[in-house]
Amino acid sequence: MTTSITIPSASDFHLHLRQGDMMRMVTPKVEEGGVSLAYIMVSPNLQPPIKNTEQALKYKAELEALAPNVTFYMTLYLSPELTADEVRKAAKAGVAGVKSYPRGVTTNSENGIENYEVYYPVFKAMEEEGLVLNLHGECPSDNNNDICVMNAEEKFLPELKKLHKAFPKLKIVLEHATSKAAVDMVKSLGDTVGCTITVHHLQLIVDDWAGQAHHFCKPVAKYPHDREALREVVKSGHPRFFLGTDSAPHPVAAKEGPRSNAGVFTTPLVLPYLAKIFEEIGCLEKLENFACNFGKKFYGLSQKPGFEDKKVTLVKETNIVVPQQYEISTTNTDLGAVVPFYANRDIGWKIASNFV
Repeated sequence: MTTSITIPSASDFHLHLRQGDMMRMVTPKVEEGGVSLAYIMVSPNLQPPIKNTEQALKYKAELEALAPNVTFYMTLYLSPELTADEVRKAAKAGVAGVKSYPRGVTTNSENGIENYEVYYPVFKAMEEEGLVLNLHGECPSDNNNDICVMNAEEKFLPELKKLHKAFPKLKIVLEHATSKAAVDMVKSLGDTVGCTITVHHLQLIVDDWAGQAHHFCKPVAKYPHDREALREVVKSGHPRFFLGTDSAPHPVAAKEGPRSNAGVFTTPLVLPYLAKIFEEIGCLEKLENFACNFGKKFYGLSQKPGFEDKKVTLVKETNIVVPQQYEISTTNTDLGAVVPFYANRDIGWKIASNFV
């Protein structure tokens, strides 16, 4: 029985780090979770959203000051203000991608995309400059067309296929897949289409988030056969499916209020969570490629000099209990706390040595 593993430090290709006190609490925990490369999503929760190169570089500098051992790659928010010229400017500055949110599908996305064709000149520039298009792959809920959270991802997939056909050389990542239909679609498309899978979607089904605010995210976890498809594709070692945690912290009050904000917080314990899951589903030997190698290869990105060969050792022990919560500020208790994924549960793995 395996009791310890040593792998390269992980790469998280979908991460939210927020602003202000929340950012100052969460960002140092990226390294704590065994992650040394972080691809940062500029979600609508950032005020203002990161829409140009200067804003992206300023935000990156703030993150680097809080976590100097982590390599950060930035994205821009797809919006009417984004032009082909700005794409070219961003590429020269090292910005790696552009994130798209359809209108109304997740927290604060009321101003998201409704028509992708108007952005074709932007996508063409991205294709030419090597920027990646990151898609939150859901359609807005629509009662008249029988679309809700349980099929919103599947209804979006024809748009992914259409975009890939229009821009076959554009790297596209379908973010945080939750369904068998999404897995099958990505597998059917070309080598320029990848897919991130989160920690929590490898573990949860609909029964686990219905009535449980801290497991609620968008896209929602779905049926047992959908979770099985996610597990099977990581067990198969498919190189276009890789880690993107979509870790998204919210204060307890925002999760347990009248309408729960969407987001699951996994940042402080990414590799221990994954070791538990991959051991349970019988593919611990696949963890390294999924969490450390496949994403970097797809994106063509690497850690900053001096961190390329850093290793993380995980050990299996009893009574490794996830904290009940993380205080947002040590000086202002009014800001509340964030409840992590699987709070108070024994996950059986811990990081024994980090970035060695």
